[in-house]
Amino acid sequence: MRRLLIGIVALVVLAGAAAGALWYFHTRTPGHDKRGSATVEFVTTAPAVHKRPQRSIVSIPWPVYGYDAARTHDPIQFHLRPPFKKIWTLRTGNIIEFPPVVGYGTLFVNQFRGRFFAVDAATGKRRWRKHFLHCGAASAAIGKDIVYQPYMQPYPCNRYPRSQPGFIVAILFRSKRGVLLNRGKILWRYRTGAVESSPLLVNGILYFGSWDHHVYALDVRRRTHPRLLWRFQAGNEVDASIAYANGRVFFGDNGGDVYALNARTGHEIWRSASYSGFLRGREYFYATPTVAYGRVFIGNTDGTLYAFGAGTGNLLWSRHAGSYIYTAAAVWRREVIIGTYDGHLIAYNAATGDQLWDHPAPAAIHGAPTVLAGLVYFSTCSGCGSGGSRYAKSGPRGTYAVDARNGRLVWRFPDGQYSPVVADSERMYLVGRTHVYGFVPASKYRAYVRAHSHRRKRP
Repeated sequence: MRRLLIGIVALVVLAGAAAGALWYFHTRTPGHDKRGSATVEFVTTAPAVHKRPQRSIVSIPWPVYGYDAARTHDPIQFHLRPPFKKIWTLRTGNIIEFPPVVGYGTLFVNQFRGRFFAVDAATGKRRWRKHFLHCGAASAAIGKDIVYQPYMQPYPCNRYPRSQPGFIVAILFRSKRGVLLNRGKILWRYRTGAVESSPLLVNGILYFGSWDHHVYALDVRRRTHPRLLWRFQAGNEVDASIAYANGRVFFGDNGGDVYALNARTGHEIWRSASYSGFLRGREYFYATPTVAYGRVFIGNTDGTLYAFGAGTGNLLWSRHAGSYIYTAAAVWRREVIIGTYDGHLIAYNAATGDQLWDHPAPAAIHGAPTVLAGLVYFSTCSGCGSGGSRYAKSGPRGTYAVDARNGRLVWRFPDGQYSPVVADSERMYLVGRTHVYGFVPASKYRAYVRAHSHRRKRP
């Protein structure tokens, strides 16, 4: 009798554990959606993107990955639209995983094998090149006369062990009198773990994450001697880039957590988590967060797009979008736009998370979309996700532009792979797999030819 009672109790415990596991799996897996509200932690009075001073735009049109400190991917003051005319092509010799930055008439382009280019933005002519024997998969950040570029592990570009060293390098590209240097001058290298995170420069402080599980804040106001302001230890690697808004920095890590820190002190303000955890292990935030409307929008490799309150860290809404999300989100007029590995570019309502439109792409989307003059540009990656455990759409590489209002295709170009385009007030720069292309609107092409014909005639 006693054994029977013990058996019954054991069965009850097991049944309870199974029910609890099923409940946990239901509530903590990426298939679980949560609808948001336009009245809870949604700042309706502030635009997603603030206008930058015109003087700043003229000197440094595109200073960091994602365009601005909040990483909105929406340069609202640039009004370039197709049809376009291609005016130059730059060959870099290897994969360009993250887009260039633009400042002082120069494009700064980094390719995977450690070659870093300074390129005339008007002509595509190379001004100088540096070669670092480390792998590079991040954009630079532009400060006053200095560009900061991160690097990961040394050659060969093996992903393991994860303890491999990396660094941030500061390169002076203009003299004190504002003259562009012919070769660029290396001012310093700050050595850390491997850095896959595109740095963010705000008020003289450089923020970036590292494979060594830390986020760094470097005071770079003294040109020749960076000073560590603070270092924060996250729960896992920080491959994604850092976003900034209202005195706080935001980022996700490879353990599936999202953080908000005091930008001045590095003290943790809040930490939130992704759904995935049971059975599959928590998946990671490779995507850089986007801060807009008082919220932090960030995609996870579990295929879910999350919206957290920037002030509280509360999960306000979530939508399972596809098999994987590696792209950062772009925001435009209360839309949040991401791409997925199963081949969809999707726009959601920033307040509620309701889907607004879905554009089927010919292949997986890995890089963040860019919104430019009401069009959403994205690139497709033919092999991204092919070795994953979930579906990734295989198809041609290319770059496409769709109407941000409804997702209808407007323009296409037969090269692309990761992040699609950056721009200034005159030109759009498209990132192919190993090439960068300069474009002007067709209506401005003749004026461009007249203005630059003298350069073409030089031997």
